[in-house]
Amino acid sequence: MLRSTTRILAAALLAVGYATTAGAAEWGNLKGQFVYGGKAPELVKIPVEKEPLCLKHDVFNEELIVNDEDHGIKDVVIYVSTRKVKVHPDYEKTAKDTVVIDNKHCRFEPHVLAMRLSQTLELHNSDPFSHNSNLAPLGDVPTNPLISEGSMVTYNFHKIQKAPVPVSCNIHGWMKGHIVVRDNPYTAVSDEHGKFELKDLPAGELEFQVWQEKVGYLSAKPAWKKGKFEMKIKKGDNDLGVIKVSPSLFEKKK
Repeated sequence: MLRSTTRILAAALLAVGYATTAGAAEWGNLKGQFVYGGKAPELVKIPVEKEPLCLKHDVFNEELIVNDEDHGIKDVVIYVSTRKVKVHPDYEKTAKDTVVIDNKHCRFEPHVLAMRLSQTLELHNSDPFSHNSNLAPLGDVPTNPLISEGSMVTYNFHKIQKAPVPVSCNIHGWMKGHIVVRDNPYTAVSDEHGKFELKDLPAGELEFQVWQEKVGYLSAKPAWKKGKFEMKIKKGDNDLGVIKVSPSLFEKKK
């Protein structure tokens, strides 16, 4: 009886110790702003006469969007590339969420979507005519559903993707977007001012990957080889500040 009680007490103490250790884990946030280091390039309007109902929308090439006022670069992707990274418990609430990419106003909204492998993708069509959404993830099951007006289809990825997955519409060839699929929640896509924030990262040394549609892996700083860099995350706020990106990086090689 005494031995049994001792074993129960020991197990309880271990459980308490484990919970205390988990609760004592330190977490930090990482923010920054990607800024174009030159005159903001003009948006290029795409001819959409093939679909007359698109003429009422301004449709632009979105592979590089720079804010006229602060030169912030939109849709730069930054994610943790460290394998088996520790995840903050609060992210469990959204692990099985559904995320949406919409065929809307003759473009994909959002243009770049970040999601987790455990989440379900919904492909919507908010336009008054049919679209298809062509996905061919590397090493995974391709899909190319025809989505009628006001309809949607679901899709589940089975493998993480090392690079963002292109999504396109074969009916309207100008429509292109990207989906970032990772096995952790630590992916951010910069907003219209080039700003991003990754919240509740585990404190300690982490590796990050940066990507932008026009250039691919974005070596915004000389030390960022192929868009990768390491950083020690401290508890609380961490700030990369303004990351000025040379316009030369976006010049296409001939």
